Amino acid sequence: MESGYADGISRIEINSLWGRKHIVWELRPDVNILSGVNGTGKSTILNKTVARLDYLAGESQDETPEVQIEYYPQGASKIKYDVIRSIDRPLMHSNLLEKMSDKSVVSELDWQLYKLQRRYLDYQVNIGNRTIQLLTSGDPDKLREAQEISAPKIRFMDFMDELFADTGKKIVRTSNEILFDQFGSTLLPYSLSSGEKQLLVIMLTTLVQDMTPGVLLMDEPEISLHIEWQQQLIQRVRSLNPNVQIIMTTHSPALIMDGWMDAVYDVDDITVK
Repeated sequence: MESGYADGISRIEINSLWGRKHIVWELRPDVNILSGVNGTGKSTILNKTVARLDYLAGESQDETPEVQIEYYPQGASKIKYDVIRSIDRPLMHSNLLEKMSDKSVVSELDWQLYKLQRRYLDYQVNIGNRTIQLLTSGDPDKLREAQEISAPKIRFMDFMDELFADTGKKIVRTSNEILFDQFGSTLLPYSLSSGEKQLLVIMLTTLVQDMTPGVLLMDEPEISLHIEWQQQLIQRVRSLNPNVQIIMTTHSPALIMDGWMDAVYDVDDITVK
C-alpha cells in the first residue's frame, strides 16, 4: 500500500438521506452489491459516496457533510477510486467538444474511453519499464516476475476477443492504443455498440489500475449488457485486479447468480429505522 493510501472502504454512513433515512453500510473488502427496485435510493447512495470521495480528493467543492467514509486500514487519509457510469448519453459540454482532437467522441461512454486510452498508454509504459528493470537484474526470480507483469494485459485482450467473438471483433494486439479488427477493417472503440463500449470501459478501467488496491464504483453496470456478460462481470473484473474493492448497485439478479449472493445488500438492510 502506498503511504497514506487506503486499501478500501470499511463503512459508509449517510445521515438523513432524503430527510428520512439513516444509512449505515458495513462493507466487505472484495465485493459489495446494493440491490433494490428503482426509487429505493441505491443510486443516490452511490452518487453521494462518490461526491464525498471527490471532495476528499480535492476534485469537488461539494463537501457533502452528511456522508462519512471510513477506510481500512485505519489511519489512511485517501484512497484510489474509479467511477463507471453506464448511461451513454450525448456529451453535453460544447466547449469540450470543440477542443477534442477526435470528433468521434460524442457521448459519455466515448469520453470515458478517450480518457482511458491515455491511462492505457501510461500503463504500458509503466509495465514496460518494470519489465526492463527486472530483466536486467540477472536474478532468476526477477526474470520469472518479469514474465508475469504482462499477464493481466494478455488476459484482458483474451477476454475482449472472447466476449466480442460473436461479432467477429478482435483487439489489435500490436497497437499502443485500443483498436479492433473486424473482418479486416480497423475499428476505433467509439464505433462499438453501447453495450460493447460499456464492457470495454469496465474491463479497461480495471486493467489500468495495475493490480493496485482501491475502489471501483459502478452504478447499474448491467445496463446494455446481455445476460452472459452480466453473469461473468464480477469474475472478469476480479481476475484483472483481485485487489480492487467493488461497490456497485443493481436491480438485475443475473449479476448475483455466479456465487455472490452473500455480497448482496438490499437498501432496507442498511437503513437504520
